[in-house]
Amino acid sequence: MTAPPPNLRIDGQRLWRSLMAMAEIGATPKGGVCRLAASDQDRAARDRFVAWSRDAGLAVRVDRLGNIFARRAGRNDALPPVVIGSHLDTQPTGGKFDGAYGVLAAFEVVRTLDDARIATEAPLEVVVWTNEEGSRFAPACVGSGVYAGVFAADDSLGRADRDGKTLGAELARIGYAGPAPIGGRVGAYLEAHIEQGPILEAEGKTIGVVTGAQGIRWYDVTLEGQAAHAGTTPMNRRRDALQGAAALVAAIEVIALESAPSAVATVGALGVAPNSRNTIVGSVALTVDLRHPDAAVLAAMDRAFRDRAAAIAHARRLELAIDEVWNFPPPTFDRACVAAVRQAAARAGFSHRDIVSGAGHDACYMARIAPTAMVFVPCADGISHNEIEAATPADLAAGCDVLLGAVLALANQSDR
Repeated sequence: MTAPPPNLRIDGQRLWRSLMAMAEIGATPKGGVCRLAASDQDRAARDRFVAWSRDAGLAVRVDRLGNIFARRAGRNDALPPVVIGSHLDTQPTGGKFDGAYGVLAAFEVVRTLDDARIATEAPLEVVVWTNEEGSRFAPACVGSGVYAGVFAADDSLGRADRDGKTLGAELARIGYAGPAPIGGRVGAYLEAHIEQGPILEAEGKTIGVVTGAQGIRWYDVTLEGQAAHAGTTPMNRRRDALQGAAALVAAIEVIALESAPSAVATVGALGVAPNSRNTIVGSVALTVDLRHPDAAVLAAMDRAFRDRAAAIAHARRLELAIDEVWNFPPPTFDRACVAAVRQAAARAGFSHRDIVSGAGHDACYMARIAPTAMVFVPCADGISHNEIEAATPADLAAGCDVLLGAVLALANQSDR
């Protein structure tokens, strides 16, 4: 095989076709995708990726968490691989590109190298991580988190969805509870992704060179009051859990505004019981998502949230329970890997800027065990986790070209 030509580019049309083919699996009427982790749709997407990988001559293995690795040998196959990829699971009303772009851009890098008959010094592995979204099994990024030693495998496999089905049982049901051990040496990790925010589009930049990500804390909260008759219970004797929840939701917004402009806070799900028109709400369950790129500020937001929740519950004579289900410290990516992305963007002639990710990604856990970086491309109006999520073929191809350049630089380092 020959050395890479300086103008090597991926096949943007082929990348787009693969994205559209994958988007057929779990397609929704509004043009999005629903492929919850370890669902039948997830299995179909995994099957398609595995079939494509084997057709390309890649060696496929699946570990206990269902993480899929498709390996392309290197000239020195004893070197730790450069791992590239993302995830195929989606939100219930997700888009075509979140996660899938990272997987298929990585696969397109391998296809391009094969077409050009280019060998890399280190092997390459395209990865599909399990349950990145966390929308069915909390927390998010379970597959990469277990791989990086953040979560225990057995505990993660025992996580249950709202119907009581566990991740482990569902992986076995769909045929992706693999035999391979979890973990291994990684020379570097790269992940391409849509930005999921408005910055690149607003500034007219094609590539985001991701230097790190926000820290994230997730909570499950319950407020218990007393269900009672809506017509016969005086206002001053009520223990209305929904009124307490309303006050807490308003307080959470204030907590984010107090740490503006980088802080964000979200109540994304709320359930009330008994959920009857003429009955005072006796119980509310809600989720809270706090984010900030500074660990100290995020810790202060956590304290403020707990203090205000306790004060609201006390004032309204409610019982409060807060379960922190995810604590994700702000990661900083490897300088050399970030530089490889930056240099690849410059060589390819794409406008670019450094950026901090507002979302969590598998790369954030991989950064704990391997040199890591990410490549962002714009998405329309910054919208993601939505069926209308959109990105242009040109931007997606550009991000894949940058990924290709960074992969070649890292996989052929002379000091490996």
